[in-house]
This record gives sequence, structure tokens and C-alpha cells, in this order.
Amino acid sequence: MISGTTWVPRGFAAEFPSQYQLDEEEVDRISKLAQLRLDDALEDYEGAVGDNAENGDSEDDEMKIEEEADEEVEVIVDEEADEEIKDEVKAAAQEIEIDDDLKEYDLENYDEEPEADTSLSMFSNIKSLAYYKSNDEDPYIVLPKKKEGEELNALDNLEEEEREELQILDSDNLLLVTKTEDNLSHMEVYVYEQSEANLYVHHDILLPSFPLCVEWLNVRVGRTRSEENQEGSFAAIGTFEPNIEIWNLDVIDEMYPDAILGNTELDNQAVDESSVKKDKKNKKKGKKSKKLEKPAANDKYHVDAVLALSANRLHRNILASGSADKTVKLWDLNTLSSARSYSFHDDKVCSLSWHPSEGPVLLTGSYDRTVIASDMRVPDEFRRWAVDADVSSAKWDPHNATRFYVATESGRVHCFDARVAPATPRDAKPLWTLQAHDSEITAFDVNGQVGGLLATGSTDQHIKLWNVTESGPSLQASRDMGVGRVFSVSWLPDAQAARTVAVGGSNGVVQVWDTKTNDAVRVAAEDFVDEEDEEDE
Repeated sequence: MISGTTWVPRGFAAEFPSQYQLDEEEVDRISKLAQLRLDDALEDYEGAVGDNAENGDSEDDEMKIEEEADEEVEVIVDEEADEEIKDEVKAAAQEIEIDDDLKEYDLENYDEEPEADTSLSMFSNIKSLAYYKSNDEDPYIVLPKKKEGEELNALDNLEEEEREELQILDSDNLLLVTKTEDNLSHMEVYVYEQSEANLYVHHDILLPSFPLCVEWLNVRVGRTRSEENQEGSFAAIGTFEPNIEIWNLDVIDEMYPDAILGNTELDNQAVDESSVKKDKKNKKKGKKSKKLEKPAANDKYHVDAVLALSANRLHRNILASGSADKTVKLWDLNTLSSARSYSFHDDKVCSLSWHPSEGPVLLTGSYDRTVIASDMRVPDEFRRWAVDADVSSAKWDPHNATRFYVATESGRVHCFDARVAPATPRDAKPLWTLQAHDSEITAFDVNGQVGGLLATGSTDQHIKLWNVTESGPSLQASRDMGVGRVFSVSWLPDAQAARTVAVGGSNGVVQVWDTKTNDAVRVAAEDFVDEEDEEDE
């Protein structure tokens, strides 16, 4: 299934991504991790043997294991002997079956080249095609190397072709897709060529756990003061693990993320030599080792799954994260540490959205059926609105700074005015409410280029487009994209293809729909279309 999609605008990706180089330090790190896993497996085995010894079954089990192993070895030996006999019989049968009529063709010496005929003939001045012993000497197969400024040889041409396959043009968009298949999770980086309507996988990144959210970052992480204005192209990924991984999209075949936001000391604590030795002694004595207890929610890092991520486009070094531990955290991408932590909600925080023009204002949605708008500089002063069901998504309207939308699991979309603060959350009255789907809304996005254009996706396997005017929302198009239950919809952020949306779902398929082919969508965005067409002309 596809759990998340997000776009990378044009011009941010490197034209030729670099190849990851495995150095000695990385090899040493991998070997240490492998050794740690081996030690854990040995400890588990010793613990199991110790438990069996207490029950008096260890010796019997060992005898049974040895007997089964001996029987397996004998079977293997017998099978190998049988295979040798079978091979000999087959060879003899093949010799017998050779037809005597074929002997005249001397097939045994068929591959041997005949002696060269030195006699003269009418074409004796033409050289044989097998005249050159090496392909490098044959001008018809390999072009000779030429001087600087002249045509490249075949090898250089091949390398140039490979470089062209990896090349990302300024007119290309990247689409980040988090996918899980057969218990293997990874992020696929697609290239979308709008002019050719072509979508293909450029490279992928393996993930440690099921991905729940993905966010694109336009700033270089872990930078110094001298690098503060440097742009980058990174992907932040939240999974069922409490940590947030950040990957560099301009590097191919990376083995580890460039940065991890969270409690990285847990691994060191788990493999501390003294604790390992102590566990071994306890197991030998028949005592069970104490498992590491799950940390309580705190201000420094998440302790449960990361459900939502949102990058601040005005303060580019700030990343917000929402977690199943009911907290919202702000991360400083310069120092890679937690800057602030907030406990607004009483249940899992599943949606985040920074205000498009007011940098410090953050909108949060939760399974406690409320949304909160707060200035992160004054966290104690916030406004709360209640809705009819668990929140699936909450987003600001980029074309109207005072409004925001809330999609819920009841299939409804609510529009609120942020300036109207209810006396109590239950007194909140939306500007309008839309019953978008009969089943829960699992995907929702607001078009950042075309005003009032919304997209909703649901478990009913349909994606619907809505046009919002002063009189309210109206349905523009509804389509089954063939992706199964829709789990993600994402509008392309560039003005050149603003009506293009990516859709992913339970079938593990991602589709890109250019909605300008729909007449109703073109009419809804008529003014925008005219401006765009003039630019193209």
C-alpha cells in the first residue's frame, strides 16, 4: 500500500545526484551492528537453554537435536550419491541415443575453426571479419580514442547514457511516495515530466518501519552559521518508530539517513557492555533480564509513533511533528534537537499545518475530535474548535488567511473562521459543512495555486474535486483512480501544472491526474487558466 505522497517543486533537485560511497568507517559501523545482533541472538539462545534446564528437558532436547542433525546429514549424503548415479546414467543414455547418421557431420569437432584456405579466389583481397583478435583493434566495433575536443569512445558514450538516465531537468518535478509491500517499507522517488506526461521511479530508499507521513524540506540539515542560507532537498519521514529520519534526496543508494530527530541514546543504552554482561549472568542463574521500559512522554523526544510532519516555509529551520504520545514538538534543523514541546491535546496528534503568512501560527488536529490554532511563541494562549468525529486532516486556506478546513472520519469537511473563537469547543460553528463522502475521509489537500480547489479521498476508492465559492462548496469531478482505498492526495505546487494531483492507495499504485482535462475544473479555475495560457504563449 501507499501511505503518503508529497511533491518536490521544480529547481530544487540536483541535476546529477551523487552516488553514495561506502567508506571504511561505514563498513566498521555495519559490522558492529551485525555483531550486536549476533550477540542478542546468542543471549536469547542461552536464555532458552537455561529455561529448559530448569524443567529437566535440556539434555533430552539436545539429544533429539543431535539425532535429527545426523539423520539430515545421512539423507543429504544419500541424495548426493543418487544424483551422481543419475548423472552417469543420463550421460550413457545420451551416447546411446546418438543417431549413426549424424556421425558424418562430426558434431564433436563442430566448434573447431577450419584451417585457413590460402588459395586464391575472386574475393581473396577482402579480409575476414574475424581478422582482429581484440575488439579494441576492430574499427567497425569500437571507435578509436580521439583527442580532446573530438568524439568520445564507446565507453564514454555508455557512461554519458547512464548519466542522462539519472539527470533531473529543471522542468521535472519529484514525487515522494512512501510504500509498503510484503512487510518491506521504502520511499520511492519518482520523476514527473509534465510535458511528456511521464512518471518513473528514479531511485528508492529503504525504511526501518511502516511509514506514516512524509514531508519535503528545502533547507540543508545540520548546517553551520556560514551555511544558513544554503538550500537543500531532503525528506523527513515519520514511522511507527518514535524517531524522525531525514534523507538527502540528492544522494543515491544511501544506507543510513543524514540525520535522526529523537532519542538516539536508546540504542547505546541497549548495547551497553555492563548491562549485557549483567543480563548474561542473570540468564545463567535462571533469572529473566529486565526489558527496557518505554519512556514517558517528555519535552526532548517522542516516545511513540510519529503521525504528522509539517515544515515551516517562512522559518525554514523549523519542523513540527505530531505523535501518538499526544505531544507536538518543534525541531531545529540546524542543531537537530527539540526546540519546544507542547501538550495541547488529550489524544493522538494526527495533523499539522503552518499558517501560510503568519510563520509562528500552527494548526493541529487530534483524535480527541478537536483542532487548535496557536501562536508557538505564546503556547498558553490558543483557540480550540470541536468537530463531529476524529480529525483526519486540518489545513489552512492559502488563499484566505483567516480560514481553515477540517476533514473528519465521518466523511465531512468543515470550514472555520479562525477569527471567531468559541466560548467552548463544542460551541464552535463552522462557516459551512460538506458531506463529501459516505465513508471516512482518509486524504485531503488544498490547492495552493488555484483558489478554492479542494481534493478529498476516501475508503470508498474515489477522489473528488470541490470548488469553494462565497456561496459554498460544489462538486466538480469524481473519479475512481484504480488505486483502491485512497490514502493520499497531493496537489502539485508549481504554477505550470497547478491542476495536477497525485493519488495513492491500498493497491500500492500511484496515479498522477492532470485535472485540467476535466471541463468543470477548467471552468472553476477559468481566470487562472487564462493567465497560465498567456504565459505559455
